[in-house]
Amino acid sequence: MSDKTTIGVGMIGYAFMGRVHSQAWRSVGAFFDLPLAPRMAVLAGRSKEQTAAAAARLGWADVETDWRELVRRDDVQIVDICTPGDSHAEIAIAALRAGKHVICEKPLANTVAEAEAMVAAAAAAPGRSMVAFNYRRVPAVALARRYVEEGRLGEIRHVRAQYLQDWIVDPEFPLVWRLQKDKAGAGALGDIGSHIVDAAEFVTGQRVVGVSGLTETFVKERPLAGESAGLGGSRTEERGTVTVDDAALFIGRMSGGALASFEATRFATGRKNAMRIEVNGQLGSLAFDFESMNELWFSEGGGGFERILVTEPDHPYVGAWWPPGHGLGYEHTFTHEIKDFLEAVAAGTDPSPSFADGLRVQRVLAAVEASAADGSRYTPVEDR
Repeated sequence: MSDKTTIGVGMIGYAFMGRVHSQAWRSVGAFFDLPLAPRMAVLAGRSKEQTAAAAARLGWADVETDWRELVRRDDVQIVDICTPGDSHAEIAIAALRAGKHVICEKPLANTVAEAEAMVAAAAAAPGRSMVAFNYRRVPAVALARRYVEEGRLGEIRHVRAQYLQDWIVDPEFPLVWRLQKDKAGAGALGDIGSHIVDAAEFVTGQRVVGVSGLTETFVKERPLAGESAGLGGSRTEERGTVTVDDAALFIGRMSGGALASFEATRFATGRKNAMRIEVNGQLGSLAFDFESMNELWFSEGGGGFERILVTEPDHPYVGAWWPPGHGLGYEHTFTHEIKDFLEAVAAGTDPSPSFADGLRVQRVLAAVEASAADGSRYTPVEDR
């Protein structure tokens, strides 16, 4: 029998993100030597029947149909928020005030004001909090960060970041919640653009300090959605207006002087999940593409790029998994995220990325929207 302290987890939401977070909670203790043993205590969702079915499938011990009841439970010490962005602030603030630890899916909130309120609640609370930017936990991305920290790239000159998908290219794809501003906050800019802003800041150790942006909605009207599942859903005969961007393109300047470019689109036909970052420095360069997630390309001393297969035991996170050459997948990034979160909770330290980091990303997104609405005018990113 384990002598580790058990910590109860309550998760809100069981669709795409809920499923992958459940996989992480189930598997993290089997591969990492953790200071705490997570117990999947309760899952919350609106429909009791559907939530119960999801709980049985995903491994949760109990269910609630009101997230407030989950937050009040004595057997829950961690609240995991996997809902659309319109409910992040309300749930997170209530959980933090109840003394819970909180992990919240990205982007942190739908507005800067909501994110600021979440940061204030986190600062005043005894519990720990983290925003779930999982791509930081890709071993190759963490290795890229290590190379920059070691000075192997020298002074950073250029950052190029892209997130390319094609899942709504079909104009008859239904109007799911991710295409509605009141629920999602933003479209490609918030959903996937937030990832590349965070990745660029994480890898380089610099902040985005100003932007000039463009956004576009290519398909203005879509069939209303029936039932939704993951990124998809059924469609009805009625139609509604798309109220978010389909694509965002912006340039920027980093706090260390580097020039940066960012592109986030869900209309790149043929690109399924191409989250890419390239950093060019005085001494070397690196490049990563999530569609080849176990590879990092590195150039040093003016030579061509070398392919590094990031599956060695001394690479970040990799030693807990398989023999060299046996690659990892998307779900492992969330297991790494939960591992880091639990270690921080046990140590009483602030997890990373913090709610303050999530707020900073939110401010970049807001600056892009403001710039795009003002003829792409260069817009400083608020930082206070």
